[in-house]
Amino acid sequence: MDQEGEKLAADHDRTGSGQTPREAPAASRAERFASYDVADFAPLTGKEEDFRFTPLKRLKGLHADELTGPAPVVVVDGPEAVRVETVGRDDARIGAAGKPEDRVAANAWSSFGEATVLTVPKEVELDAPVLVDIHGTDGTPAAQHLVVDAEPFSKALVVLRHHGTAVVSQNVEFRVGDSANLTVVTLQEWDDDAVHASAQQARLGRSASFKHVLVSLGGNLVRVAPSTRFDAPGGSVEMYGLTFVDAGQHLESRLFVDHAQPHCTSRVTYKSALQGENAHGVWVGDVLIRSTAEGTDTYELNRNLILNDGPRMDSVPNLEIETGLIAGAGHASTTGQLDDEHLYYLMSRGIPEDEARRLVVRGFLFEILQQIGVEDIEARLRQAVEDELTSANH
Repeated sequence: MDQEGEKLAADHDRTGSGQTPREAPAASRAERFASYDVADFAPLTGKEEDFRFTPLKRLKGLHADELTGPAPVVVVDGPEAVRVETVGRDDARIGAAGKPEDRVAANAWSSFGEATVLTVPKEVELDAPVLVDIHGTDGTPAAQHLVVDAEPFSKALVVLRHHGTAVVSQNVEFRVGDSANLTVVTLQEWDDDAVHASAQQARLGRSASFKHVLVSLGGNLVRVAPSTRFDAPGGSVEMYGLTFVDAGQHLESRLFVDHAQPHCTSRVTYKSALQGENAHGVWVGDVLIRSTAEGTDTYELNRNLILNDGPRMDSVPNLEIETGLIAGAGHASTTGQLDDEHLYYLMSRGIPEDEARRLVVRGFLFEILQQIGVEDIEARLRQAVEDELTSANH
C-alpha cells in the first residue's frame, strides 16, 4: 500500500494567460499556468510534471502538430427540452468554464472551428438521459470542443459515449448554474488504435451539485483530465472513475478539484484493474483548498488491482491545504494484487479459482458502474468488463 501525505503551502494567486512559456513545474496548483493560445506553452519534452507518465510518441502529434483532421461526429438524443446548437468559436459561452492548462488542450483550443453546445434550460428537470454519441472514423489528428450548460435550478443526466477510431484532442466544458444538478457520464469505448486526450472542466454556481463518472475501457492511449471549480459557496461534487487497462494500453486519468469557496464538498473515488504485458494505468488526483475555502470537506480515494504479471500502475494523490479552518480533508491510494483470503473463502465453498477471481474483480469494479444510473448502459459495461476478464488467462 502506498500513501502520500498532505502538503501545506502558503497562499498563492492563480496565474492566467499573457505569460511567457514555462518549463519548470509550479510549486502549487494555485500557480498553474493557463492560456487559450498553444503558442504560450513550451514544446513538450516528457520531463514536465503533467506529462512525465505520458508516452509522447503515442500522442500522434496532438501536442505538436496542427490539428486539421475531421472531428468525431456528434449526435445528440434526448428530451425535447434540451437545446443543441453548433456554434462558432466566438460564441460567448465558449471558454467560460476555464482556460487550457497544458499544451495538448491549448492545441485543441487553437485548432477547433465549431463547437457543439448543449443547454438544459432554467428550472427544467429532464425525465430521461441525454445521450451524446461521439463517433470517430478518421485517424488524422483533430480537435473537438463541447459545452454542456445546465442553467440554474435545472437537473439532467448527460452521457458522452466515445467510440470508433480517432486521434483527437478535446475540450469539454460543463457549466452548472446556481442550485442546478448535473450528472455527466463519459465513456471511452474506442477501438484499439484510437488516441484521445480530453480536458473536461466544470464550473459550479451557488449550491450546485455535479457528479462526474468516467469509464475508460478502449483505445491505444486515452488521457482524460476532469477538473471542478467552485464559483460560489455551498457546492458539491462527486467524481467516480473506472479504468480497465489491457495489454499494451495506456489509460490515464488526471483530476483536479479547486476549492476556492467556503462550505463546499468533494468526494473522489477511482478504481482500476490492469492485466497483460505493458498495460499502463495512471491516476493523478489534485485537490487544492485555498485560504478562502473555510468549511471545506473533501476526500479522495484511488484503488488499483494488478491481475497478473506485466502491468504498471502510477498513482499520485496530492492534497494542498492553505487554511486550517476546514471540516475535513484526506486522501488514500492503494495498489496491489487480489486478496488471497477472498479467493480462499470463495474457493472453499466450491467455486473454481478462475470464477472466484472474476467475482472478486466484479465486486471491486461494479461499485463504480452503479453510479451511472442508466441500466442499459450499466449492463453493457458490465458485459464489457466480463469479456475482458474472460479473455485473460489468470
